[in-house]
Amino acid sequence: MAVDRLFSIAHISVIISHMQDTSKYAVGIDIGTNKIRCVVGHVDVSSGVPTIIGVGEVPNSGMRKGTVVNLQGPGRAIDDALGEAERMSGHQVNDATVSINGVHILSTKADGMIAIGMAGQEVTEDDVARLEDVATTGKVPANREVLDLVPFSYRLDGQDGIKDPIGMVGTRLEINANVVSALAPHVANLHKAAEQAQVRVHALVPSVVAASRAVLSEQQLENGVAVIDLGGATTGLAVYEEGDLQYTAVIPVGGNNITNDLAIGLKTDPEIAELVKLQHVNVGDTRDTKQVSVTHEKETFEFSTEDIDEIVEARLEEIYDLINAELKKAGRKGKLPNGVVLVGGGAQLKGIAAYTKKALELAARIGKPKGFGGVVEQLDNPAFATATGLMFSDISGIDHSRSHKLSSSGGNSAKNVKRATGALNKFLDRFRA
Repeated sequence: MAVDRLFSIAHISVIISHMQDTSKYAVGIDIGTNKIRCVVGHVDVSSGVPTIIGVGEVPNSGMRKGTVVNLQGPGRAIDDALGEAERMSGHQVNDATVSINGVHILSTKADGMIAIGMAGQEVTEDDVARLEDVATTGKVPANREVLDLVPFSYRLDGQDGIKDPIGMVGTRLEINANVVSALAPHVANLHKAAEQAQVRVHALVPSVVAASRAVLSEQQLENGVAVIDLGGATTGLAVYEEGDLQYTAVIPVGGNNITNDLAIGLKTDPEIAELVKLQHVNVGDTRDTKQVSVTHEKETFEFSTEDIDEIVEARLEEIYDLINAELKKAGRKGKLPNGVVLVGGGAQLKGIAAYTKKALELAARIGKPKGFGGVVEQLDNPAFATATGLMFSDISGIDHSRSHKLSSSGGNSAKNVKRATGALNKFLDRFRA
């Protein structure tokens, strides 16, 4: 018997409404050039700690260097990844925090000043919001959207180093901040891709910044640390110190470039070159073996380890020269007490941590997501750091008035049932597929 014959839509809507009133869900969707990864967490409202209940991972298309070039590709991939996560979790995803990537993401220093008003007046949230508007006006061009404003410090009537001025008394308030922005067309295209999967974007977070939230400790954030996201088409960098994001940048090279170099240098297909990269690249390691082999479609191919090492190290040298250049711009080259943490698919290359330590002259380790419950094998993987960090970001954005109900709480009841029917059918279609 079909599911929609077991219960009336109105009955199902009432049941789900009751369940969602006592449950909170956080969802992160990492829109990568090569893959889309989705993580769904059920949040304990009392502790705020999520339990991972759903994970999805599917190949992606229609992206170039982290940006959308064909809406149909990521739109379908988001829907497929959500389908996997929904089947695992039993939760329908209506909104999520989503990643944004690409060289168009900029980190800009900004400052501003406002008058509070009469002497003895307290600083309010509205004052801080007005100050942030002043700080970004003229600093961020009209064709860019502010993704985040990170206040380094406030100054109130000459008192420096204030972290939170709300409630303090003064007349002149100043800010020194880091503004992270992205090109507006790329932001709009990500929203459209998500809309095609019937998902509302709760917030957009740069991929490397999201990954940082999943792998860094408070001590690392305070002392000074950088996160390097070795992705397929890009390499992201985020630098932290004194608990704040000091600098972020995206470099337009990544693991795909290594695969393409291997394909050209070894005179083989990209699919075979990818297998060589995953199975036989070991950067900085002296090998005894002269030949290695991979099997693809029941055919075995042999390659020289000397050729593999020469090709890969040439590309990695270029990538790490660019990373060092960005660290120099940030004023942190060789000056991060907690070194660097590597995430992304490229962090799975054998020997990459040791290579990074030598290339950047900093401590280096592989970062894996932490800070959640549940046993999900896929998350013990640096490639899932961004999706997990986005899920954490979604928790911070959860409002108690926001719901994941199938129908809205007001308006015409017939309209609500109709909306519930459409949403329910979308949910069930994924299980029937």
